[in-house]
Amino acid sequence: MKHSQASLVLFSLALALAVPAHAQQEENYDYFSASRTIIRNGVQAVLMCNGLYTGGRTLDQVYNQELAYLTSARFGGAVGTSAGGEYVIDHDLKAVAIGGPTTGPMVRAAFREGIGCVVMAPDQTFADIDSLPILELPYAHMDAAQTLWPNGDLVEAKPLPGNVDAHALQAASDWAFDRETPEQDTLSLMVVYKGDIIHERYADGIDMNTRTRTWSTAKSIAVTLIGMLVDQNRMDLDAPLGFGWEPNVENPQNDPRNAITLRNVLNMSSGLYPVDSFGMEYANGSGLSYWAGASSIQGARDRGLVREPGTFWDYENYDTLLAVYAMKRALGGDKTYHEFPRRALLDKIGMRNTLISADRFHDFILSSQVYTNARDLARFGLLYQQNGMWGSQRLISEDWIDFVRSSAPATKERGNFYGGQWWLVPDDRIDVPKDAYSTAGNRGQYVIVVPTHDLVIVRRGLDYGRQGFNNWDLTREVLKAIGSDPAISRLAN
Repeated sequence: MKHSQASLVLFSLALALAVPAHAQQEENYDYFSASRTIIRNGVQAVLMCNGLYTGGRTLDQVYNQELAYLTSARFGGAVGTSAGGEYVIDHDLKAVAIGGPTTGPMVRAAFREGIGCVVMAPDQTFADIDSLPILELPYAHMDAAQTLWPNGDLVEAKPLPGNVDAHALQAASDWAFDRETPEQDTLSLMVVYKGDIIHERYADGIDMNTRTRTWSTAKSIAVTLIGMLVDQNRMDLDAPLGFGWEPNVENPQNDPRNAITLRNVLNMSSGLYPVDSFGMEYANGSGLSYWAGASSIQGARDRGLVREPGTFWDYENYDTLLAVYAMKRALGGDKTYHEFPRRALLDKIGMRNTLISADRFHDFILSSQVYTNARDLARFGLLYQQNGMWGSQRLISEDWIDFVRSSAPATKERGNFYGGQWWLVPDDRIDVPKDAYSTAGNRGQYVIVVPTHDLVIVRRGLDYGRQGFNNWDLTREVLKAIGSDPAISRLAN
């Protein structure tokens, strides 16, 4: 008996050593599958709605390009085809609904004046569209076609500067458009040198007026607006964010999240629990506000602190939205907040084709949901290339530009690749100027500023699948066309 018991103990010990302690706790069931289905339908609703009514695309174009994003394993494909399926398109309402008996809960999105398409909660119907926000803010009268670039769209015919190699510039353009994989789908490319457009190219079906989603390039627009308020001493980069957190409990003054500063969230180093990374991008977190009608403000404030603020870099959409909420509070009234992007930035630099989209509560989703065209993004990049000046007016300070271009402390050991809602040339890249910096958005949205070369490069894409278009490789290729110029002959080191 004792021998049998001893053998059993030895067998159990051997089994324990052979099988990892956590093996029986591995979860194979996707407990977020229902949420992922709702979000998948919402992604299609927003992309289809904006493709049709914000971008002016045909349904075939939307399915062939905008919705190609849904072919990855994460989504399992788009609902239906351009010939039909479990979706409804109401052209009178400028709205779409995605879902049905075999594809899951119906999610709707509707175009709203001045904003773009707003996603609705799954329990809302087209009858609720009138409750969605709009922005009725007229533009100043101006004939853009007869107004010179960059304030307007009239581009003077000029010969290329003597130091610009036309053949090399075309080769860079071909490099951007003629990709080895169809998953990298370049829509447009602009090169602005010393303030002048020296190259502009569009794919078939795209022109200078076509608006597509910026994805996370919107974050760089957000930080610009926030910087304006910091410059005016209405926000403080190193002060706590200054709002309440969720859930609302007793003694909120003792909440450790009160230590998080504006700098922390703009550096993507809040220390809050990650919800947009580690495989959860389209399961919860900001995905619910982007694609399923949840509040962007409530969700952003409902994360616990897991690290000391400023010590760990984690790319989270909600970090940006926390900064945007702080901006809203600094601006005061709703009307001021809703009109601020237009009045403070977009209208002043001629970005008249740009829509800052919002959730159904009219809180700006400035971490991703902006729709615009290549020329407006070139104007935006030009503002930075001109050190915050537009004509004779300073819109953002040089101090703020220095901040967005300074590496986040939490990236020091990882290559110094990120600043304040802008991406930086990582330490291991030695083939492009170190002073270059770039926006970056999903599906290949880039605005690249190269100060030493008076250069702005804009690339718009509808990449899908593995994607992988590299902004610094593009910068390298374009720079091959910019030859020796006494004013810019050096590279920043």
